[in-house]
Amino acid sequence: MELRVLRYFLAVAREGSMTAAAALLHITQPTLSRQLKDLEQQLSKKLFIRSSHSVTLTEEGILLRKRAEEIIDLVDKVEFEFNSMEDTIAGDVYIGGGETDAMRQIGKVAKDLQLNYPKIRYHLYSGNEEDVTDRLDKGLLDFGVLIQPADLSKYNHIVIPAKDVWGIIMKKNSPLAFKDTIQAVDLLDVPLICSRQPLQQRYSKNEFLDWFGEGFDKLNVVTTYNLAFNAAIMVEEGMGYAIALDKIVNTSRDSNLCFKPLEPRLESELYIVWKKHQSFSVAADMFLKAIQIKFSS
Repeated sequence: MELRVLRYFLAVAREGSMTAAAALLHITQPTLSRQLKDLEQQLSKKLFIRSSHSVTLTEEGILLRKRAEEIIDLVDKVEFEFNSMEDTIAGDVYIGGGETDAMRQIGKVAKDLQLNYPKIRYHLYSGNEEDVTDRLDKGLLDFGVLIQPADLSKYNHIVIPAKDVWGIIMKKNSPLAFKDTIQAVDLLDVPLICSRQPLQQRYSKNEFLDWFGEGFDKLNVVTTYNLAFNAAIMVEEGMGYAIALDKIVNTSRDSNLCFKPLEPRLESELYIVWKKHQSFSVAADMFLKAIQIKFSS
């Protein structure tokens, strides 16, 4: 399977048309069609449903698109790393993480490093723990920012000098908005919007579930989310109360949302992680050294 053909395949998948993809790739349509038919024969799978004016992906085609994008991203990353191995330190650093105010700490390190090495570029990927660790394991990210509880067994890690505070995001005119803090008993009879992570980790160590205790199974979880921005939209539309971290959703004076911390107070540590025995680019290695110096002090 050639990278060139995978790029052809992705072009057709994005354009939804052989004609448009061929024009984009500067090759003839018959040449493109023949290359993709050869790819289907090589894989013994039909990748496209062809009509007179467009093409759509089959289930096998959708799977190949996902894998091909990962392969091309990784190849592009490797090529750039080798091309940037010069006397001048340059290159790309790939960082993934969830929605957390601790990214400010990462941003400060990146900014300080950029003052000395302006040719280092940073690429941020937003996702939950599952998304981030999957991309770490595949080599598509250099570093990940994970929120406690997190499985650190496969990674080296440094504790970020910041903690996230758990609480409830609600509309300012909600019945619970008059309270300074929210206790577990307050949440038993209200519709909740909850991160999927605590639900997925309920049989492992999970401080979030421990906070609720036996009352967790009595909660009325009406919606789950993996990133809090959409959860806040659901709150604004009256779906319920979102269990989330502080400072990741706008709850300023101009917003119609507010944040109330949990009582007893529940905080989560944060980690920046990377694969054990990872071989870094020059740029990523410089970033790691800067992180180690900044956070260890």
